[in-house]
Amino acid sequence: MIRLDIFSDPICPWCYIGKSRLDHALEARPDHPFKIEWHPFQLNPDMPEDGMDRRAYLEAKFGGQEGAVKAYLPVATEAEASGLKINLEGIKRTPNTLNAHRLIHWAGIEFKQNAVVDRLFRAYFIEGIDIGDQSQLARIATSVGMDGDVVTRLLKTDADAEDIQARDMDARRKGVQSVPTFVVANQHVVPGAQPTELWTQVIDDLIAQLAARSTEGPAH
Repeated sequence: MIRLDIFSDPICPWCYIGKSRLDHALEARPDHPFKIEWHPFQLNPDMPEDGMDRRAYLEAKFGGQEGAVKAYLPVATEAEASGLKINLEGIKRTPNTLNAHRLIHWAGIEFKQNAVVDRLFRAYFIEGIDIGDQSQLARIATSVGMDGDVVTRLLKTDADAEDIQARDMDARRKGVQSVPTFVVANQHVVPGAQPTELWTQVIDDLIAQLAARSTEGPAH
């Protein structure tokens, strides 16, 4: 197996689009060699714990309503091209995502990371759910087969919060400046929401390399 590390934030629309495009490639190449692991990167590490009004956040970030509309126009276009129906109007609050990242971390222990990440994206971008709300996170955990009661109890503590923040800072120190960022085999950095065709080519190349290695005889 080959590691594919993905740095992402569940409120990042390009991360959602990037995952969708990668997923299409993985479905087209079910014999892919990737072992996927998701890593935390908060777009807004200084966001208040209970989040803030979505419109106020966007206008502050992009310098008014016109700037916000302009910034999200390519998001809507690319999402539609990728077969995603993002309901931007349905999002009322921009959350602090620390707890969502804690849930993704705990899901990894149970080999349910991909399912949780997918569910978080759909909850936020399609259903307009506040994924900073602990009760909603517990519901999401339950929906993928995790123990919602355990998650509820963990969320009421600071369990793994410092670890998530430390991993976020470490990613920044290592040069991750935006998400999504993909790292293949701990060597090749692939930034941004890349097309499905790129991923299928990467997978084909990796499969060919692995096959070539397996047929090589021992050195004499």
